[in-house]
This record gives sequence, C-alpha cells and structure tokens, in this order.
Amino acid sequence: MAPKQSSSSDKDLYSVILPTFNERQNLPIITWLLNRTFTESKLNWELVIVDDGSPDGTQEVAKQLVKAYAPHVVLQTRTGKLGLGTAYVHGLQFAKGNFIIIMDADFSHHPKFIPQMVARQREGDYDIVTGTRYAPGGGVYGWDLKRKLTSKGANIFADTLLRPGVSDLTGSFRLYKRRVLEKLFETTDVRGFSMQMALAVTAKAQGFTIAEVPITFVDRLYGESKLGGEEIVEYAKGVLQLWLKV
Repeated sequence: MAPKQSSSSDKDLYSVILPTFNERQNLPIITWLLNRTFTESKLNWELVIVDDGSPDGTQEVAKQLVKAYAPHVVLQTRTGKLGLGTAYVHGLQFAKGNFIIIMDADFSHHPKFIPQMVARQREGDYDIVTGTRYAPGGGVYGWDLKRKLTSKGANIFADTLLRPGVSDLTGSFRLYKRRVLEKLFETTDVRGFSMQMALAVTAKAQGFTIAEVPITFVDRLYGESKLGGEEIVEYAKGVLQLWLKV
C-alpha cells in the first residue's frame, strides 16, 4: 500500500501566535531565534505578537521588531490583561497562515523544536502536533521537585479522568492546521489556564488526529511566572467539567 500523501507543501505558511505581557527582555531573543529557525529550515513564516497592554515597554520593543523583521512580524495590541486563551483567539483573526503554532514567549519553548513538529505533521498529515515533556527524549529543566510533581500530577489526574491519549495535556507548544484550530475555538468555550487541555480533549472527541514530539521545557529566564494557586484551582475545575461533558 502506498504511503498516505500529505497535503503540506513548500508554500505552507506557519503563523506563530505569541501572547505577551511584560516580555520586553525575552521578545527580541525569541524573535531572533524564530527567524533563524524558519530561515534555516526554509519554511515560510510570520509572527503575530498579541500584547495585553504591557507596562514594561514590551510594545515599544515589538514595534522595533516589526520594522527589523518586516514583513514577518506583526503586532496586535489589546488594552489590559485579558488572558492567554483570548489572546490566541484574537491573534488567529490576524494570522494569515494555513498552519498555526502557539507557544510561550519566555524561552520555555525553544523554536528549535518547530522543524521537528513540522516534519511530524507532514509524515501523517496530522491535524495537531503537540510538544510533550513526558515522552522519551523530553524533559523539564529549571523546576524544583515540587513544581515537577505538581505538573506531572496534573497530567496524570486529567489523563485518568479524560483518557485523551495525549501525554502532556497542559503543554502549550503546539502546531495546528488552521481550520482545525478555528473549529476547536468555535466548539470550546474554555479560555483560561485549562484551555490547552480542553482543546486536546475536544480534538480527540471530534476525531482530529494528534501526534507528539518530545521537547525539553526550560523555566523562564526573565520575568515572573504567571502561574499561581488560582490557576491550579481553575485547572482542576476544568478537568471535572470536561469529564462531565465527554
């Protein structure tokens, strides 16, 4: 039997949606890394920065990057900290790519894994490719034991209840076919910390295909983590709500 042919081509455009809030120090370096990665891989790309009114000068830095990397970088601003999930929805309105990559701006997600995710997607024409910390070859660096156990426990808790077949439900480094992400946003109303989990579970329920690529996750170099006790409680509630639905 002949192998399944992928619908991907060299004309594909990969849009990276990057939500930011107080990422002035990280943004120039992550943009440089993205440019280098896509250029070396000969992939068409754009970066859509969605900034939630950062008071630290992130928008001023972003405007300089728009000029420096034209036409690959665009900036979309919002007034106030409106949340990560809605930032992705907002950014998708302005992204031109037929593939969408979502990732963090704080170096926890290294762009060097993007070519592997693209290759994996093309192998089986997958709808989604997600980076995972919990498969052979993946890992976490810079976390203390408590945070590692919390993250691993959260994934085990969700996997036990939801059985989505994804090893890293809380991971937020993913490659989506654009039409798939649009469909998921239409049918998933979760926009908070548990959004990544909700998207994966909903995707499985709707029959979309998901592949994984091992990644190494590194704790942020600059700035403060935005994860707190309220987000953990919200996550637990989100798991239970999804369990009632699926």
